[in-house]
Amino acid sequence: MTTAQPLDVQPTPLALLLLGRESDPRSERGVECPGDLPAPSDPDLVERARAAKAKLGDKVFVLGHHYQRDEVIEFADVTGDSFKLARDAAARPDAEYIVFCGVHFMAESADILTSDAQQVVLPDLAAGCSMADMATAEQVAECWDVLTEAGIAEVTVPVSYMNSSADIKAFTGEHGGLICTSSNAQRALTWAFEQGEKVLFLPDQHLGRNTAVRDMGMSLEDCVVYNPHRPNGGLTAEELRAAKMILWRGHCSVHGRFSLDSVNDVRERIPGVNVLVHPECKHEVVAAADYVGSTEYIINTLEAAPAGSKWAIGTELNLVRRLANRFASEGKEIVFLDKTVCFCSTMNRIDLPHLVWALESLAEGKVVNRIQVDPEVARYSKLALERMLALP
Repeated sequence: MTTAQPLDVQPTPLALLLLGRESDPRSERGVECPGDLPAPSDPDLVERARAAKAKLGDKVFVLGHHYQRDEVIEFADVTGDSFKLARDAAARPDAEYIVFCGVHFMAESADILTSDAQQVVLPDLAAGCSMADMATAEQVAECWDVLTEAGIAEVTVPVSYMNSSADIKAFTGEHGGLICTSSNAQRALTWAFEQGEKVLFLPDQHLGRNTAVRDMGMSLEDCVVYNPHRPNGGLTAEELRAAKMILWRGHCSVHGRFSLDSVNDVRERIPGVNVLVHPECKHEVVAAADYVGSTEYIINTLEAAPAGSKWAIGTELNLVRRLANRFASEGKEIVFLDKTVCFCSTMNRIDLPHLVWALESLAEGKVVNRIQVDPEVARYSKLALERMLALP
C-alpha cells in the first residue's frame, strides 16, 4: 500500500545523497559511518535560506528534529522529537506549509495530524529511516496470519513505535492497538496488557525488550523475536503461545551500534563518567548504563546535571555535539559513547542545500516533495495515535 505520493519530484544532485560510505562490520545491519559529519554548506546558502523564509513569513512553519545538523536547526521554528514536532505542526493551523526537517515517517505523522488545508514538505524524499523500513505492510500482514494460525491473534495487541510508517500505524489502529514513543512505552504496554494477553511490538525490538524487562519486570524468556525474513518468523507455534512479548526484528541503525564494550571503554577512559543512553540501544547496553531515556529525557537530564559532571551519551552524534557545545561553559564534559563517530546518514540528507531548494520553491509558489498519506491509512493511523494520546 502506498502511503505517500510525491507530487513534484525533482532530480537530486548525487553529491547530496552520498553521505554514508563505509559499513561497520561490528554493527547491526544498516549502520553507515563515514567517520565524520559532512562539511558545512556554502555560507551563501544561509542568506538564501533567510531570504526565502522571510518572503514566506507566517505561511511556512519549519520543524527541526534534534538529530539534524546545526545549519538546518538554525532555521527551525521549533525543535524536538518526532511526535512533539508533529503535534507542534497541528497546533499551527494557520501555517499553509509545514517543512519537516526530519525523516519520512515523521512527515507522514505531521500530515496525519494536520488539517487538509496544510501541506507537509520533506526537503529530500531520500531521507528515510532504516528502522521504519524494516517492517512493511505486507510483512506485518503475514505475521498476523502466523499469529492467527497459532491461535493467539485474538489475544494479541499490536503496539507500534512512533518510528514506523503510516502503513504500520494504520495496521496497529485497525487491529485495536496504539502507538508509543520512547517516553511513554511503559504506559502503552500497560494499556495493551489490559486489553489482551500478548503484545506484538513493532518495529524496534530493543525498545520493546528494554521496556518489558527493565521497566515492567518481565524476563528475557518472556520475549521472542519475529524475523520477517524467515518462515513463520523463525518461531514455532509453541514459542509464540508461550511468549508475552513478540518483538519485531528491527532496530535503529545508529543506536544499534553501541555495545557493552563501548560502555566499559568509556568508564575506563573517563573515571566518574555517567553513561546516559537511549532505550533504542541493545539490552546489554541499557542494563550497563546509569541513565536511560528518550531524547527529551537526555536533554533534560543534562540541563539538570551539576557543573563539572562527566557524561557519555549513547544517541545520535549531531545532538551529542550540540549538547556538548551548549553545556561546555558550565564545565559539563559531554562525549559520544563510542569512539567511532556515527551519525544518522538518512537524517543528514536534510541539509542546507535541500532546505534552501524547498523554501525557495515554496516562495515561488511551487510545492515540492509534498507528503500525503492515503485517507484510509490516515484514518486508522490517527485512531492508533489517539489511543496513545488518551493514555493516563
